[in-house]
Amino acid sequence: MSSSGIFIILAIVIYLVGMLYIGYRHSRGNNTSEDFYLGGRRLGPIVAAMSTEASDMSAYLLMGVPGLALFCGVAEASWTAIGLAAGTYLNWLFVAKRLRSYSAKLDAITVPDFLSRRFRDNTKLIETVGALVIIIFFVPYTASGFVACGKLFNSMFGWAYLPTMIVSAIVIVAYCTMGGFMAASITSLIQSLVMTFALIVVLLFGIHSVGGWDAVVANAKTVPGYLSLFASTNIVAASAGSYGGIAILSTLAWGLGYFGMPHVLIHFMAAKDEKMIKTSRRIATVWVVVSLGVAVIIGIVGFGMVNAGVISGFASSSEAESVIVRAAGFMSQKNVFFAIIAGIILAGILSATMSTADVQLLAAASGITQNLLKDVFGLKLDDRKNLLVARLGVIAIAIIALFFAMNPNSSIFRVVSFAWAGFGATFGPVMLFALFWKRCNKQGAIAGMISGAVMIFIWKFLVRPLGGAWDIYELLPAFIVASILIIVVSLATKEPEAEIVKEFESVNAG
Repeated sequence: MSSSGIFIILAIVIYLVGMLYIGYRHSRGNNTSEDFYLGGRRLGPIVAAMSTEASDMSAYLLMGVPGLALFCGVAEASWTAIGLAAGTYLNWLFVAKRLRSYSAKLDAITVPDFLSRRFRDNTKLIETVGALVIIIFFVPYTASGFVACGKLFNSMFGWAYLPTMIVSAIVIVAYCTMGGFMAASITSLIQSLVMTFALIVVLLFGIHSVGGWDAVVANAKTVPGYLSLFASTNIVAASAGSYGGIAILSTLAWGLGYFGMPHVLIHFMAAKDEKMIKTSRRIATVWVVVSLGVAVIIGIVGFGMVNAGVISGFASSSEAESVIVRAAGFMSQKNVFFAIIAGIILAGILSATMSTADVQLLAAASGITQNLLKDVFGLKLDDRKNLLVARLGVIAIAIIALFFAMNPNSSIFRVVSFAWAGFGATFGPVMLFALFWKRCNKQGAIAGMISGAVMIFIWKFLVRPLGGAWDIYELLPAFIVASILIIVVSLATKEPEAEIVKEFESVNAG
């Protein structure tokens, strides 16, 4: 191995050891389920903001978005980024403060738990459906993070995909099971800083390596429609197609997903108090806008690097997701200093993966242990045994996700897209109605959750393949159908009990 490779590995090892240390340090602070799953509701404004967004911006920030922009032009990646930025702001603006207050009043520690208590669902159907959806969609979502880790080491060092992917997963599981939510949040804060550093350095180095920004733009213009927000193309296409209103609306719909992301919503529930939400919102929104914008631009710069012969070309958008990895590899060949910087950049990709995978594992484990075993099946455990079961749940979900991650050729962007739609349609509408409409009742909530989840599969596999006007991101139609059913079923059935209405009004009054 070259000296540059040794320094890269050294930087990554130091980073991974640091993450494990944080997990160990916070392992002693977990005495109850609330500590393990919500960090005792004591996240400060900066940690809440940055850990929330780092847990959201998974591998698609440093791999999926740049790869899509590089191979397919800026349209889809840019409109997706715009939708995500808008969704981030609106989620913080409308949901964060009210959910923090409402969930604390109900003493709820998971999203299904909150919804069940909000509607006094004695049948436990809300928790059952919610837990199953979390498990179903978080397994492939988490697997996409493991895939990113394996791709990273395979692209950079030529190491076998499978063992490196497994080792990376073991590290994530280790600090997650030790430190729980607080460890995941602190590591996510650090990871967001590493991700920011990686994005900025790759952007500046890439522009310099191809001869400046003018050269980047000139290269991009060699492909028709590449820089247009209204054209659909790719780097091997001879001409550009139209990226019209339906496609734009479809990609903007990504923003709707935020209202139903369990791994985002639990950060709101874990905030120290409602007063800090405004500060967190500002920090989170600025970081998301800047990071997504830079990720799209890196895709354009990466195409310039390909044309300039700085890095080798890509045969597919999935393969193009390793553009930052290849840029870091080229950088590491300069000298020892750049080799260390390249190592930090690769640690940034690991950060993007870990900051999402860890909290996803916690959310998925909570679906099994807290919602199904404890609440639905009535398993009685003391705090010590409950923590043990929670940690075993994390390990079990990780093992299942490993099997899904066996295929290194799966597109990170596409896998995340489907899981994002599943959560957004299942939890998004019911969360908004639960927080803002006192007439919404248990029957309406159940109808909305089930219809949203089912519609995702119907639209994805039966309707969308028809093409044309039907080629809409499944989140949008599923979100609309779920919202309609919540309203119709709630109005067609009995009004909520006076106790529920009074509780709702007291939260809103505060």
